[in-house]
Amino acid sequence: MDWNHYRFRTLWTLPAPPAPVYEALERAEDYPRWWRQVREVTRLDDTSGVVRIRSVLPYDMTFTAREVRRDPAAGVLEIALSGDMEGWARWTVTSDGAGTLVRYDQIVDVRKPLLRRLAVPCRPAFRANHRLMMRTGARGLARHLQAV
Repeated sequence: MDWNHYRFRTLWTLPAPPAPVYEALERAEDYPRWWRQVREVTRLDDTSGVVRIRSVLPYDMTFTAREVRRDPAAGVLEIALSGDMEGWARWTVTSDGAGTLVRYDQIVDVRKPLLRRLAVPCRPAFRANHRLMMRTGARGLARHLQAV
């Protein structure tokens, strides 16, 4: 087992139609406004940017996100990640009754040296940290969508 390899899948159910949810998710530079663990997004060009995140544990993760797929008709946004973590992440936005189901999939290898050294003893804490970050993101996006 590679202790620095992670697969995540998170589902968010939001009380808003798919179109505004997708529009909010495609504006990554606005994430810090509604998702407190996304500390900073610096756009490099039309399809990439540098993202800095930090959840409960006392470390930042910084990575470059490069757009791989933007397909509003299919409700898919996908990025490639490089830096403190390498791999990919994908949002899939679909209708769910009167609201929206958002599926987040991510497969990454951690490259940050400190986290690699702590991989075996801290893996459960790292996974819990990710779950907390995703739960906070869902709540923040729901509030953001109500405000706009």
